[in-house]
Amino acid sequence: MKRSCNVFLLFVAAGLLLLTSSCTKSNKDDYSAYLFAYFTGNGPGEEAIRYAVSFDGYHYRALNHNKAILDSKKISTSGGVRDPHILRGADGKFYMVATDLYVPEQGWNNFAMVLMKSSDLINWETSVVNIPETYKDEFGDVDRVWAPQTIYDEEQGKYMIYFSMKQGNDPDKIYYAYANPDFSALEAAPEQLFFSPTNNACIDGDIIKYQGKYHFFMKSEDGEPGIKLAMSDKLTEGYELVSKERVDEETDPVEGSGIFKLNNSDEWILMYDLYTKGGYQFTKSTDLKHFTVIDEEISMNFHPRHGTVMPITTDELNRLMTQWGSFEDVMIESQGEGIKKLNVDIKAESKTIHIPVKPGVDFTNFDPQFKAWPGLSIQPAGAQDFSKGAVEYTFKYEGLGEVKYAVELAEDHNPVLEGYYADPDILYAEKTNKFYIYPTSDGFDGWSGYYFKTFSSDNLVDWKDEGIIIDLHKDVSWANRNAWAPCIIEKKIKGEYKYFYYFTAAQKIGVAVADDPTGPFVDSGKALIDFKPKGVTNGQEIDPDVFTDPKTGKSYLYWGNCYMAGVELNEDMVSIKKETLKTFKIGDTFREGTYTIYRNGKYYFMWSEDDTRSPKYKVRYATSDSPLGKLTFPENNIVIQRDAEKNIFATGHNSAVQVPGKDEWYLVYHRFTYPKGVEMGPKGGFHREVCIDKLEFDAQGNIIEVKPTFEGVKAVKL
Repeated sequence: MKRSCNVFLLFVAAGLLLLTSSCTKSNKDDYSAYLFAYFTGNGPGEEAIRYAVSFDGYHYRALNHNKAILDSKKISTSGGVRDPHILRGADGKFYMVATDLYVPEQGWNNFAMVLMKSSDLINWETSVVNIPETYKDEFGDVDRVWAPQTIYDEEQGKYMIYFSMKQGNDPDKIYYAYANPDFSALEAAPEQLFFSPTNNACIDGDIIKYQGKYHFFMKSEDGEPGIKLAMSDKLTEGYELVSKERVDEETDPVEGSGIFKLNNSDEWILMYDLYTKGGYQFTKSTDLKHFTVIDEEISMNFHPRHGTVMPITTDELNRLMTQWGSFEDVMIESQGEGIKKLNVDIKAESKTIHIPVKPGVDFTNFDPQFKAWPGLSIQPAGAQDFSKGAVEYTFKYEGLGEVKYAVELAEDHNPVLEGYYADPDILYAEKTNKFYIYPTSDGFDGWSGYYFKTFSSDNLVDWKDEGIIIDLHKDVSWANRNAWAPCIIEKKIKGEYKYFYYFTAAQKIGVAVADDPTGPFVDSGKALIDFKPKGVTNGQEIDPDVFTDPKTGKSYLYWGNCYMAGVELNEDMVSIKKETLKTFKIGDTFREGTYTIYRNGKYYFMWSEDDTRSPKYKVRYATSDSPLGKLTFPENNIVIQRDAEKNIFATGHNSAVQVPGKDEWYLVYHRFTYPKGVEMGPKGGFHREVCIDKLEFDAQGNIIEVKPTFEGVKAVKL
């Protein structure tokens, strides 16, 4: 999801956030904020209920440092809880239901759901309903019970729970049943709620009553799979699709729709999980039929999966903040011009805020443009002089106290690209006398990106986004997923410059050709590498590296995950001399990301060790006397590795560039996004950013270990 630049600060007294309110009722006029219940992913510890809050329905801050507010192991049979749906009951209590599923052990098959009841949103009574155990005769062969939700049936005076189930070879269908008075079990066996006209799978239902009709949003897997809307005059029967068209505004797969009404407004928000992209999309409507994407207006400091937003009162917000709120949870960077917003570092212990800025920012007259939640004052206001060091800011909530933070600016050149990018390949192009970076587009769960971009610079510091150069969905016929780790080379053929761009797609390697470094690139129409070398039984065909030997003019392609292969390219650069193919013996340190350079008669082969999701991801190297020759391993062969003291982690998958005409080299690599990446766990490996530091050699030609920095490099003159 795209994030807006707005900033919200909350005052915390004694580590707890407090707000004043005289509200005691919970009618709609009292709602002043929102609670977002969600989970974060499919990995260990991610299938657990988390909370976030918002004052306006657009900007959300995670509570409890984005950690679980309930222990999944204690409330479920599987050890995992996902897809939470939370409801304010007609009796003033709160009801929450969730899927009982732990994907790392169960895959996508499960049998139960969790029912929860609370009077304060903090303490929950919980119970588990196992469908095949409870209803053996009717549903003994059910192997999926997904995404339960709850709605109050005004006519029956009961809470109806509806959810999808898969039984035998039938597709997923949405069923319903009423909860017992204690909300601890179902009163009777489930009955089918929605009947697909095409008998396709339907999951993730969400029902609201609007203008006397029940609006039923769901994910339907019919001819146009996506979020569909069905309507009925009755809660438990008669639903018919309004249209075969999707109501979501996506062409890619989505699921987990959730709809809520903005406080004191006629507008509705429909949100859903872009589960193949690792994002969450928000749309807005006034009629529940036509929706407009509002991602540019949304910000959050967490990455949710399928969840629910519920309006809450100020008293309820106070209660949640007292239990789980902290300053770090609810603060994001300022919206001042030139700030690297992803990299603002707030340290609660030292009471400091480090604001990295882009080149050209005037330190003597800079306004961070802090904004605040209602009731919070921030001093000083306006532009300040940061040229002499940190400026002290006071965040004060009237009558409750204040907290002071030292705010400092720094012109940090790393990361060099704005946003999440990884696996950078750098090129100096003779044709344009510029540098270009060709990265993986990152920020997608499971590395599920599908397009490639390039960036240009004439000094290695100031980079211009040149846009998308290849979109797998539009430009490549043989693969449409997992756009990873490209590389490029410039060749002068018959007096004309050509650019050969090798890339990974669907764990195969392809090649596209252009006349300019920024394209347009034309794909060859088939994979170049879609096989394993002889004797290789594991790993993937990914991470190409292309290299032209300055001694012979011959070009070579290297690739591999869990193995390293190399082969000479034919003169056409889009086919290989298969008889030259070889695999290199490196050992356990090789994982992926080969990169080759030539310097002073030596060929240097670099590669990444460990998993890109590991904070220990690093780069090593070996040397050879030829492009396909035997490797020699220096005693200390680390090129770059993490600096835990600086909180810089997962420095790997590099390339390198030589300044033309000089023995001056620079290492281009990615790291976890700073400062939050290492706190994301494995998801840090999907949220990476590109950096550049100086690459130097000793008198014997050994690479001197590169120390990762925030400062980066100074502007290079060509």
